[in-house]
Amino acid sequence: MSNENTWLILGATSSMARAFSRAVAQRGHHLILAGRDMADLEASAADCTARGAPTARALPFDARDPKSFEGLLTAMQAQTGTLNCAVFVGSMPAQEAIDADPTLITGTVTDSFTGPAELVQRLAPMMEERGAGTVVGVGSVAGDRGRLGNYVYGAAKAGFHTYLSGLRNRLTRSGGHVVTVKPGFVDTAMTYDLDGMFLVAPPEKVAQDILRACDKRKNTIYTPFFWRYIMRIIKSVPEPIFKKLSI
Repeated sequence: MSNENTWLILGATSSMARAFSRAVAQRGHHLILAGRDMADLEASAADCTARGAPTARALPFDARDPKSFEGLLTAMQAQTGTLNCAVFVGSMPAQEAIDADPTLITGTVTDSFTGPAELVQRLAPMMEERGAGTVVGVGSVAGDRGRLGNYVYGAAKAGFHTYLSGLRNRLTRSGGHVVTVKPGFVDTAMTYDLDGMFLVAPPEKVAQDILRACDKRKNTIYTPFFWRYIMRIIKSVPEPIFKKLSI
């Protein structure tokens, strides 16, 4: 098998995805950048080739439209060497907006869990056949415990975490690996102008943490690392006390 690597980046227009794409481009890996804003993706693809990627393509992807998955799967099958996928997809409407319009739940869960999971599920057999490959699944610390401020988004990411855990159990048997990433607050469009933000990390720092986790075949990481200890405290608060907190 060729020693070439291809990374399929889902949600490639996000700040974290852009930083990660640049990092793997500098390693000389091929890239398929997937998302909805084709003009943005084309510009990112050109940037990645300038940084060292042998090839970088922009292809359409919409987590809510399974028909958009076919082109990505065909493109990945055509690549030689090791196939990898990084999932940066998600949407986080304000909890107040969801409370006012519960129909927003479906889109939130599809964007943040079930849509990308369906695509990865269809990619997995290709990775098993080649006996290698890494899946990076970007979840969130919000998935560690349901909180008043974003429990629908947190529930979607909790489901994604569980999916990734099972997929890791599956792919490791054929030489593959899955890294679950739980970012805290990151400087992205999703978190822009939100109240209560603190210890906000730059996307470049998160991208380097993810790449290091891939190299070391880590199972689950918090990024920045101190969120592991913050969430350990939050998860340890007894429910009778926790339900009275406004967090």
